[in-house]
Order: sequence, then structure tokens, then C-alpha cells
Amino acid sequence: MQVIETLAEGLKREIKVVIPAKDMEQRMNERLADAKDKVRINGFRPGKVPFAHLKKMYGKSIMAELVNEIVRDRPAAILSERGEKSATQPAIKMTEDEAEAEKILNAEIDFEFSVAYEVIPAIELLPTDGIKVVREVVDVPEDEVNEQILKIAESARTFEAKDGAAESGDRVTMNYLGKVDGVAFDGGAAEDAELVIGSNRFIPGFEDQLTGLKAGEEKVISVTFPSEYPAANLAGKEATFDITVKEVAAPAVTELNDALAEKLGLESLEKLKEIVRGQIEGQYGNVTRQKLKRQILDQLDAMYKFDTPEGLVNAEFDNIWRQINTDLQQSGKTFADEDTTEEEARDEYRKLAERRVRLGLVLSEIGEKAGVEVTEEEMQRALYAQLQQFPGQQKEILDFFRNTPGASASLRAPIFEEKVVDQLLTQIDVTDKTVTKEELLADDEDGSEDAEKADKKKSAGKKKAAEAAEGEEAAAPKKKAAPKKKAAEGDAE
Repeated sequence: MQVIETLAEGLKREIKVVIPAKDMEQRMNERLADAKDKVRINGFRPGKVPFAHLKKMYGKSIMAELVNEIVRDRPAAILSERGEKSATQPAIKMTEDEAEAEKILNAEIDFEFSVAYEVIPAIELLPTDGIKVVREVVDVPEDEVNEQILKIAESARTFEAKDGAAESGDRVTMNYLGKVDGVAFDGGAAEDAELVIGSNRFIPGFEDQLTGLKAGEEKVISVTFPSEYPAANLAGKEATFDITVKEVAAPAVTELNDALAEKLGLESLEKLKEIVRGQIEGQYGNVTRQKLKRQILDQLDAMYKFDTPEGLVNAEFDNIWRQINTDLQQSGKTFADEDTTEEEARDEYRKLAERRVRLGLVLSEIGEKAGVEVTEEEMQRALYAQLQQFPGQQKEILDFFRNTPGASASLRAPIFEEKVVDQLLTQIDVTDKTVTKEELLADDEDGSEDAEKADKKKSAGKKKAAEAAEGEEAAAPKKKAAPKKKAAEGDAE
């Protein structure tokens, strides 16, 4: 077998593989010899089939198997022998000429095919002890814990019936019937429906018109469904609701005490505060982590400058661009509304895709050199988290990850990246700084963008794409595990 390099430009490579016809024929003959004692052909005793007859009957099919096996297995082995890693799936090209293909199957001419690919660039890791980051930490005040507990307590709040008119915060129990153009619509009727005025559970304008009503009173409420309402037959339509109030109840006073904790399933107020404080600290900790990682990525981006594989960049750009266009469509905006043009946006997000790929390759190299591995248990936990996000669609999600090539990599990538970041945090200079929650949550204009974008105004769409670059392994584009649930049509809520 000959391997001839026919292209070496930048990261692009192309090689021609030539396997002499005599070698192909020898492999075929070996398989035919092995099959001689196994095949059953009418007119011949087992093992007594003449070789020429065996070759006539099975030669081409065995040669075709050999060709498929070589094309499937040899490129990876050749790249390994060359000490190269392909950034994407290599492109294999064979002859399309039927007469030439026939000669290959008859071992009359050499079998040739080409392999085109891009190599992952060699990355020489630089010292990380010069990286300095600030870890912002928030001390959660007692009043914030209490405020959160009161919000939680709303779910367990009791109401007491009253004779007076309904006010904001009161719970109204009612029957209602919705109509459009005087005709009732599906999903627009309910009996003994409970609604807390001010909860904003129903369409805009509905709750406000309940204010002032008393038990036993009736009223016709007029509203307009939002133009973006999920049910297309109701979106933007004017509607009326025939209301019959059955009860008005005022909320009971909520006190922070052990009784409240017990109502929420805990033994004491102190235990409740401990849990709530931990949840708040966890939420702030996630923000701290992302801002910390952003600082690390920005400094790694400044440290490493090398050509990135075009195939990976194209795939990452397509991923970002698809999300940007989806966001614009959902918001009903255009690039002009975002103070840019499509051409400028493409250029900007192309640079962002290059950054993500570069950082992904750097993190991959750091992790590989540090021996970072993702365990099967971690993969199972990640899969379970996916299943939890889509109740009732577990089988669909499992089938997706079992049958979709590369799907498991979308689970592994973020786990691997977080473990690499953990590894880096043991090597770099980390300074803790206590800040207020407002300072922690303040948007960092420069932190989530490349240097050349720092002076530009960040639109909502730009911000979303920039933020997406910080929390994922850029070299491994993500795929959605399951479709979104279809919104219930005709629901008045």
C-alpha cells in the first residue's frame, strides 16, 4: 500500500492511497480459501468446490467487502501513523467510473482512493501561572433569605373568605366562559377556577377587571389576546369572558416561624433558612463561576493565536447563526433593529465562532495533558438531567442519544470543560473579592466579547450569542435532545 500526500496547505491535507491489484487479489484469495470449507453449492461436496468456480461466484462480492472495509478502517489508521488528528470526518473519494470500478472488483487495476481532511493544529501549552482572576463572592444577607422564604410561603399560603370586594392579592373563585365574536372557544371555560389577583397568570387585563367584584356578582370582561399568543386562532383576537364570582378570599398573614417551616415540610425555621440560604448561595455561585470562567477564557484567548480548522469553525458558526436567526424571528426583529447589517453580523459571529473553536481546542489539549476524564457515572447523571427536563419524553430522548452519532459528545463536552476549569483553578492566581449582589449580577460589557467588539453596543441578540460562548465547549456544538412541548391551544391562562 502506498500513501502519497497530494495537498498540504495550512491545516488542509489530502492523501492518495494506492493498493496494488495483486495485494487486493491476494486478500480476496485468502478469504475465498477460508470460505471454501464453509459454503454449500449444489453439485459439489463440502470443501470440494473448485477454486476457480468459487472465485467466479463470490469473488466480486468479497472484493466489494474488502473495498468497504479498507475505506472504513484505513483512513483512521493512516492518520494515526502520520501522527495527525482530523478535525472533522475525513472526506473519502473513489472512482465514479463504472468500468473502472468493475476492473477494481476483478483485481485488474490498482485500488485507489483519496482522503481529504483538516488536521487539528499542534498546540504547545504555555505556562498558566501568569493567569490572574478575581472570584466575586456575595455574603447573602438575612433579609434576602427572609424575603425568599416569604415568596416560597406564598405556595402554602391560606386564604380566608371575606364579604368585601376583591382587591389585589385576594383569591377569586369563579366560573368563566370565554367567547370570540360571541362564540365560545375550546379551552376558554372553567368552573371553580381560582385566581389570585396580581399573579399575572391570565392574559393581560383579565385580573384587573376582577377588582371590586364580590361573591355572587356577575360581570362580562373584555380582553384582547396577545399577538404572540400560542394558540394561533386566538392570537390578537378580542374576546369576552362571562364571569360568575363564587368566593372572594383574603390572604392570611404569613409569619416566619416554625409553624411555617412545618407547613413546608421542615422541622424548624432555622432548617428552612439554612436550605434557602444554600439555594441562594448556589444561584450566586453559578454566576460567580461563569464570570470566573469568562476571565480564564479571555486570558487563554489572548495567550493562544493559531489557525483554526475551517470545518470546525463553519460548524460552530452555523450553530450560532441558526440561534441568532431564531431569536430574531421570535422577537419579530431584523438586523437593522439591532443596529447592524446581516453582513456585519456574519463577520462578527464568524470571529466569535473562531474564538470558540480555538478555546475548545486549547481546553481539550490542557485536559488531555492533565489526564482529565469524564466518568460513566458523570455521563449517566448528565443524561438523567436531560430526562428530567422533558417529562413524558424519556423514550424519545434515550433513543436520540443511542441512535444519533455524536449526541453523547454533547453530554460529555460541558462536563469535560468544567473539569478542565477546575484543573486550571488549582494552577492560576485566584483572588476572592466580596461584592454586593448588584455588582455580581451587573452585566460585564467587555468580559463576554472579543477585544474588537468591546467598544460596540451589545444588542440583545449579540449578548445571547456572546454568553453562549462562555458556558460551552466551543469545539463541540450542541444539539437539542427533544422538541419543545406544543403550547396548549385555547387556554385562557
